[in-house]
Amino acid sequence: MSRSPWIRRLLVAPAVALAAALCLVLTAAPGAQAHEERPVTFPDGSGSVPTLRTGEPDLLVCKTDRAAFERRIAAFPAPLKARNLALYERCARSGYRHLQQAVDAVDRPGMTIAVLPGLYEEEPSLPPPTGACARLDAPKSALGYQILSYEQQKQCPHNQNLVAILGKKNLQIEGTGASRLDVVIDARYAKLNAIRADGSDGIYFRNFTAQRTTFNSLYVLAADGFVIDDVLTRWNDEYGFLTFASDHGLYKNCESYGNGDSGIYPGSASDINDGRGYEVPRYSIEITGCRSHHNMVGYSGTAGDSVYVHDNEFDHNMGGASMDSAFPGHPGLPQNHARFERNLIHDNNQNYYRYVADGTCARPPVERGYEQGVVCPQISMPPGTGIITAGGNWNRYEDNWVYGHTNAAFFLSAVPAFIRGESAWGKQTDTSHHNRYAGNRLGVDRSGNARPNRIDVWWDGQGGGNCWQGDAGASTPLTLPACGKRLGAVAGGSARLVGEPAKLAHLLVCADYDVQARRLPAGCDWYGARGLQRVETQLALGCAAVLALVGLALWRRRLPGDWVAALATAAGLAGLALDVAGSTRDLAAGPVPALALLLTGLWWTVLGLRLRPARPVFAWTTVLLGALTLLDAFDKAVLMIPGTPLGPAWLRALLATAWLLWALAAAAAPTRRAGSAGEPATATGEATGEVTATGATADGAAS
Repeated sequence: MSRSPWIRRLLVAPAVALAAALCLVLTAAPGAQAHEERPVTFPDGSGSVPTLRTGEPDLLVCKTDRAAFERRIAAFPAPLKARNLALYERCARSGYRHLQQAVDAVDRPGMTIAVLPGLYEEEPSLPPPTGACARLDAPKSALGYQILSYEQQKQCPHNQNLVAILGKKNLQIEGTGASRLDVVIDARYAKLNAIRADGSDGIYFRNFTAQRTTFNSLYVLAADGFVIDDVLTRWNDEYGFLTFASDHGLYKNCESYGNGDSGIYPGSASDINDGRGYEVPRYSIEITGCRSHHNMVGYSGTAGDSVYVHDNEFDHNMGGASMDSAFPGHPGLPQNHARFERNLIHDNNQNYYRYVADGTCARPPVERGYEQGVVCPQISMPPGTGIITAGGNWNRYEDNWVYGHTNAAFFLSAVPAFIRGESAWGKQTDTSHHNRYAGNRLGVDRSGNARPNRIDVWWDGQGGGNCWQGDAGASTPLTLPACGKRLGAVAGGSARLVGEPAKLAHLLVCADYDVQARRLPAGCDWYGARGLQRVETQLALGCAAVLALVGLALWRRRLPGDWVAALATAAGLAGLALDVAGSTRDLAAGPVPALALLLTGLWWTVLGLRLRPARPVFAWTTVLLGALTLLDAFDKAVLMIPGTPLGPAWLRALLATAWLLWALAAAAAPTRRAGSAGEPATATGEATGEVTATGATADGAAS
């Protein structure tokens, strides 16, 4: 579609808007899924967040090269150096050389494994599977890896995992170095996961680095209680940290970069607040003190429910953070109840799609150059955006610093339930509702320096109960429902079932991305389209061209001597030109689109009134079209009209389609002039039964 000539876009423009949701259904199986896992249920919530144990470790892991070890600890503070030397002596006698060996030796809950400084490549776990493990019968994901059951993970723990922690309870694994870089667990792109903790309630990870996988570095699945403390993850095809279907979790003081999806991904966090409003008794996962940078997105949460994200920094990614309901197979959809407070979300303007376009991401992972800054983005998203919410409810974004973005500070769009595999019609409009953006510092850093976002808000218009702070800058639409001081208070709110037609067409085109097929949608500014390359501008230009031609023909044929109609037509042509200009990226968030609607609405209204004596039915239809267009301008620039399930743009688009065909027929129909007595009437270029310069009709006839 994005490569079709613009005239074809014109012919299908109304249908594109009407069919956008249906088309999204047809494309609901994207080439890359956010995360595919065996069917899993949430924990029962009876657990708790584990606490750090500070006593002597039960098990030790170290390498045998003492000289290399002493070089690693040479610059440590004296007490820490002495402790590591003492632990090394013990480890040399009775410790393990690989982390997996120590994990396998855990025989009771509550044990601690200390990993001494060194590089751990877990050589026994690296080889590809053989024997029965090479012939496991399991479905494959869209990315080609097998979706193994828990029993299959137990049977073949290293098919996908460098280190597999399966069913161990209250286990603590910590590095003993001065920093998290002193202990490095490296999968060398030979495994899907560097560390997988599956069904291991109370797991505690601290003070090490995990890196270089074909999916994610640190994976916690189905845990009731986990802590990720002072851990670094980097250079992965998908995620740095992935926690899934878990409760009572805490990320703190972590860091992640160089990931093709997100640095931090609390997917399908336990949906403990479903059915509640803004006030909740607790959150399932807390994330604090972390930095996630130079990823596709800093934070991502498909079904990231009841996650409290505060005092973190998300910077220099393509996008700062995202919540979504756009991928099937995730328990807890639609996403709800994330809370973002006091985070620094800034300068997320990287655009890594160039590595897909030039073929870098088609190479084997080990050859892509992740360590030199290459990132291979796995899904479609708008670069240069602070917080993206693609189908989420009851989220609170308050007291954050959001600045320095080349696209938008906040992006909100709905996602129909078809996309997540639910076909019930009653669910198709269950996102995005009750998202609150209040008290954020927009376009300024913590030192008070101006760091503007290109615009502060992009919203497709769908949903009810959404609100924004009153001091938000440029936005599209120009007018936004305002948040009151009380939670849930909204001034000028709306409850639209469907977003704006042009924005739905935009989202439809932009979603047609596939990293594996190297398909970057033409027509979408997320991938570099500008000016007439953008689908919105192509649609606007095509529609404007045909409306202008039909309008001129209608005026010339039916109102040639009417100077009022001539002025109105000139205003209409100006409005159509402004509509094209207002569809461009730089003017879409300003007053130009509303001014375009105002002029076009005045044109149709006046044109209809001037045609009324001769063609009353067509004339009143034209007046109605003008009124709807003026109402659309009011809706976009002054106040979103409450209580309307569809915005005026939908009704205007539908009526404009019928009007265009009717106007073509009216302009093309021959005019008649009464002949002399006894002679038949003949077709001429003069209007008979049409409005004259004085406003009277030549024969009083009405069509």
